[in-house]
Amino acid sequence: MKRIWGNIKGLKKNQLRRLENFYRRKIPPEALISPSLQKDICRLSAEIRRQIGLLVNRAGKIAYVIVGDQQSIFIPEIRQYRSAPARLRGLRCIHTHLKQEPLSNDDLTDLALLRLDLMAAITMDSRGLPAMVHLAHIMPGSTSTPHLTLPPVSAHNLEMDCLALIRSLEEEMDAARGARTVFADREKALLVGISTAGRKKAETSMKELVQLADSAGLEVIGTVLQQRTRVDPRFLLGRGRLQQLAIEAMQLAASMIVFDRDLNPSQAKAIADQVELKVIDRTQLILDIFAQRARSREGKLQVELAQLRYLLPRLVNQGTSLSRLAGGIGGRGPGETKLEIDRRRARERIHRLEKELRLVQQHRLRQRQKRNKRRIPVISIIGYTNAGKSTLLNTLTHSRVQAENRLFATLDPTSKRLRFPRDLEVIITDTVGFIHNLPKDLVVAFRATLEELESADLLLHVIDISNPDYANQVSSVDRILSELGLDNIVQLRVLNKADLVNREKTRELCQRLQAIAVCARRAETLGPLIDAMSATIAKLKTLDR
Repeated sequence: MKRIWGNIKGLKKNQLRRLENFYRRKIPPEALISPSLQKDICRLSAEIRRQIGLLVNRAGKIAYVIVGDQQSIFIPEIRQYRSAPARLRGLRCIHTHLKQEPLSNDDLTDLALLRLDLMAAITMDSRGLPAMVHLAHIMPGSTSTPHLTLPPVSAHNLEMDCLALIRSLEEEMDAARGARTVFADREKALLVGISTAGRKKAETSMKELVQLADSAGLEVIGTVLQQRTRVDPRFLLGRGRLQQLAIEAMQLAASMIVFDRDLNPSQAKAIADQVELKVIDRTQLILDIFAQRARSREGKLQVELAQLRYLLPRLVNQGTSLSRLAGGIGGRGPGETKLEIDRRRARERIHRLEKELRLVQQHRLRQRQKRNKRRIPVISIIGYTNAGKSTLLNTLTHSRVQAENRLFATLDPTSKRLRFPRDLEVIITDTVGFIHNLPKDLVVAFRATLEELESADLLLHVIDISNPDYANQVSSVDRILSELGLDNIVQLRVLNKADLVNREKTRELCQRLQAIAVCARRAETLGPLIDAMSATIAKLKTLDR
């Protein structure tokens, strides 16, 4: 381990030796600092005209000696020391101030961000001897201020039991965290949105992120929405605001931060280094939902492929182990690094998954060819996620496909037979819901499933008109269909949840969107839709002849 951290340029040999000797000193665990050590660091600090800091663990051992400048010290990487929502770091910071001044904003920010046990600053008199001690600690359970600054005390009258104070703070943190716990088995997430668009659009996107988080099984304990003229290329919302965000997350006992936009690998690493919490973006959240929902072997293959495609470029920054994904692979070169092994395993697994999914595509192609030979028309239900597609399928076919009021409740496609009154039989298929900015890795991975739409004779576009943002949802679905080259298939728009909207507005929307209004839960409202479907399929069969 590096013996002295910070700028030691210009220091004399005897000064360096005195700094190194601090490592050999031991402080009584219950004491903030021993009187002799306090005197020695103040004398040396006054001599070299720089701040000197000590990071002391709970056993009283000095873990780091830091040399700063006249105004501040820079605390090094301390990730090897524990950090949990209801625990402090296990290190207290004691450093000198060359002037008669209290703890600075930087001192208090470091205290909160790093979850230090205590932060102390020792001021000196004109002779370079200890004068006053300024002390602060984290304020458990407070949502207004992250720390408490104690009244300054004389450096010669430091009668305090540090360990007892630290233990009581952690007990309060644990109690405060427990009081906020609603779902003990759910991770607590702080959601963050950064937008350069209008406020209304940003708020709509944030509402959708809250729904996604709930679908993923997260407990949302707070949301932060910031509008900017330009997104910070490294931290998205600026280093200062990011530090405030980390403090807010600490006060709310969050275990992770979720961003409402995609993070590139360098952004994800830079932000995680600053906040020292799990950081994920919108794509990762959606991938996690898909991983939870996948039931069929095909669905699991597609989700794993999407996750690996997303993870591969981020391995260089994360050093993430993929041994659990690839299993035991022998014959590795002795000079290969852990990162190279992980990346090679990921590529090999991606290649294997792509091969298996090609077999799935071939199987689906054979199924489609059989259907074409038998001339059975195919109707595919499409639409924005949670628009009511599965409910419509259940009501039309009297089946029991899982339908929930949550995003991406349906992942694996389901096909059912439906017979119209005119003795016309069709296959009707429920598909995975769309969403704006659908992750590209998911589109690629689900190509085998989405290809089913290519063979559809009719697309039923289900629209939730009770959603205030239905117009943007319609645009998102139309855009995705266009990107997939499916906009040439005959489409019938279905306005679902008409019972939640007044009749006049429903009639106006039916005319404007050339659609049919239904309530998917009520079979008696589906008559006009069934007639329209039957007439459209009959017309298409006539044209085929």
